[in-house]
Amino acid sequence: MGKTKEILGFDDRWLMLLGIPGASFLVSALMFGDQFEQNVFYNLSKCSLVSISYTIIFWFSFRQIFIELRKRYPSVEDSVKRITLQVILVLIAYFVIKFLMELFVEDYLHSLLGLLKPHNIAMTLASLTLTFFIIAVYESVFFYSRLQKSIVEKEQLERENIQSQLEGLKNQVNPHFLFNSLNTLTYIIPEDQKLAVRFVQQLSKVYRYILEIRDRKLICLSEELDFLKSYVFLLKERFGDNLKVEIEIPERFLSKKVVPLSLQILIENAIKHNVISSLKPLKIDVSIENGQKLIVKNNLQKKNQVMNSTKVGLQNIKNRYSFFSDQKVEVFATAESFVVSLPLIEIDEKVSA
Repeated sequence: MGKTKEILGFDDRWLMLLGIPGASFLVSALMFGDQFEQNVFYNLSKCSLVSISYTIIFWFSFRQIFIELRKRYPSVEDSVKRITLQVILVLIAYFVIKFLMELFVEDYLHSLLGLLKPHNIAMTLASLTLTFFIIAVYESVFFYSRLQKSIVEKEQLERENIQSQLEGLKNQVNPHFLFNSLNTLTYIIPEDQKLAVRFVQQLSKVYRYILEIRDRKLICLSEELDFLKSYVFLLKERFGDNLKVEIEIPERFLSKKVVPLSLQILIENAIKHNVISSLKPLKIDVSIENGQKLIVKNNLQKKNQVMNSTKVGLQNIKNRYSFFSDQKVEVFATAESFVVSLPLIEIDEKVSA
C-alpha cells in the first residue's frame, strides 16, 4: 500500500470504503428505482448486490489503469498525455468489462435475484458519468497532494538556503571580527591588564553565543541583548567615544523572540557603511516602537569609499523573519538616518516553522 500511495499521491482506501458503497447505491437508485415501489428495502438490497459487484470490478480495473499510467508518465509535463490515455483506456476497459459481464454473469444474476434488466443506454450513460466523476476525484486529490508536496519541498529548500546563509554569516563574523578584536587586544594588554582580561571575557561570550545558536531558529530578545552588550563592549574598545550605542528596551519585552544575530548584523552594517570619527561620531539606538517593533536606528554619514557589500546580511534577516512572522522587516532611509524595524515575535506565532 505504501508504494501505491506514493504513486496515486494519497491513500485511497478511505475513498474506496466510501465510494464503492456510495456509487453502488446511486447506480441502484438510477437503474432499478422503478422496481422499488413494493418492498423497497428488500428490492434495494437485491439491486445493490448486482450494483456492488459491477462497481468493485470496474473500480479496481480503472484504479489499476491509473497506477500503471502514473508509473509510466510521472512528470507534470506528461499530465495531458497521461489523462488523455487514461480516458481512452477507461472507455475501452468499460466496454470490454461490460460486454464480458453481460455475456457470462448478467443474465444469471438478474434471473437469480428476480430483477428486470435496466435500459442499456441509460445504464451506460449513468455508469460513465459516475466513472468520470471518480476519475476527476482521483486526479484532483493527486494534483492537490503534489501541490502540497511541492510547497513543502520549496519551503524546505528555502530553509536550507537561509540556514546556509546564516552559517556563512557566522563564518564571516569569525575571522574578520576576531582579527580586529585581537588587534585591539594587543594595544590594551600593555596599558591595562585588567581591561585586557575583561576584553577577553567579553570576546569569549561573543563566540560562545555564536556557537550556542547554531541550531536555534529563534531566540529570546534578552539573550540577543546580552550578546549585543558584549559585542558592543568590544567595538567601543576599538572606536572609543566615536561609537555610541544606546539600548532602551523595557523589561516586559525581553521574553519576545527575534532571529539570532539580527542585531549584530545591523550594527555591523552601520559601522561598515558610515564614517566613525571624533568629528562625526556614529550613534546607534536600539529601542521598542508601539510594543511590536524592535528599532535599530543610526545617524547616516556614508563613507565616500564603501567596501563592497555582499548584500547577504539584511536580506538574510528578512528571509528568516518571513518564516516566523507575517510582519515584514522594514527599512527606512532619510538624509539624516537609517532605520531598520524588526518584528517582535510572540511565542505562539509560526515558531514551529
